[in-house]
Amino acid sequence: MITTTQHHLQTTGQGDAHDITSLVVREVSASGLLSGVVTISVVGSTAALTTIEYEPGAVADLNRLLDKLAPKAGQYAHHERWGDDNGSSHVRAALLGPSLTLPFDQQQLLVGRWQQVILLECDTRPRRRPFVIQVMGE
Repeated sequence: MITTTQHHLQTTGQGDAHDITSLVVREVSASGLLSGVVTISVVGSTAALTTIEYEPGAVADLNRLLDKLAPKAGQYAHHERWGDDNGSSHVRAALLGPSLTLPFDQQQLLVGRWQQVILLECDTRPRRRPFVIQVMGE
């Protein structure tokens, strides 16, 4: 069986991280499935999903690394083509990826104690981000 739900959240711009773990856990529970996998996918090419210990230091460390790998003020061919400023956004999102799949058993998400699911805004402006949670199992 598969259940699919759509959600939205408002972001404030590049580097804004949202812990969506409790929502993922609720959707796994609401599915009525005992074991399987849950896939979370953000719709769009300038946001990403990953797991991290969701605390200010770790989130700052992740953003600092992304600033080094894909600096906002860097030179991007994307800017030249489209006349915008979010080339770094596309690169950051591509590095982390748009989706995440995690196992669950006995309706419990199988993640570490300090491992949370986050949606990271990579775009240079605030966005209303759609994302999908799909639970598959038995």
